[in-house]
Amino acid sequence: MKSDFPRVSILSLGLTAVLALGAGRASAQGPAGAGASGATQQQSSQQQDSSHSSHHSLNPIKWVKKGSKNSADTKVNRADLEQKLTPKLQGQGVLPAKVSATDACAPFTALNECLAALHASHNLGLDFACVRAGVTGVHTNVDVSACKAADGEKALSLSKAIRALNSDADAKGAAKEAEQQAQDDLKNLGS
Repeated sequence: MKSDFPRVSILSLGLTAVLALGAGRASAQGPAGAGASGATQQQSSQQQDSSHSSHHSLNPIKWVKKGSKNSADTKVNRADLEQKLTPKLQGQGVLPAKVSATDACAPFTALNECLAALHASHNLGLDFACVRAGVTGVHTNVDVSACKAADGEKALSLSKAIRALNSDADAKGAAKEAEQQAQDDLKNLGS
């Protein structure tokens, strides 16, 4: 009998270890027991209704909202706005008489950024070609060799472009004022 005791104790210890490891793996698989069927039904219904519910998707592609506007509508709308803005900006002296807003704003992706750059260059007496090259990073056929902000091809914020062109100016304040003037211009047009 004494010889069976070590065998039984080793066998029971091994069985306990196997059961403990198996139970740990089973708990990682999900709920089990009385409420298991209810929990799995809730999870499957949430997965089916995820497109219609308020739960956030873990798919980052679904985070991007798709607008109803197509690009053709926005281009037509921008062209109309630029056409309406041209005489107004020329009357204020912000835009030269021979230049249209369409030509001046061509490198800009957003019209309000172009208007802010126009107002900033007018308010501070800066060359608009230099401001445009600094803010957009796009070099057009205009000579910008004398521009400090147009050295690189990386786009700068309006305040950084102003600071590069005129270190004595209050760049942040001038940028804020120009952005407000741009918003006012667009608001007065009814957009």
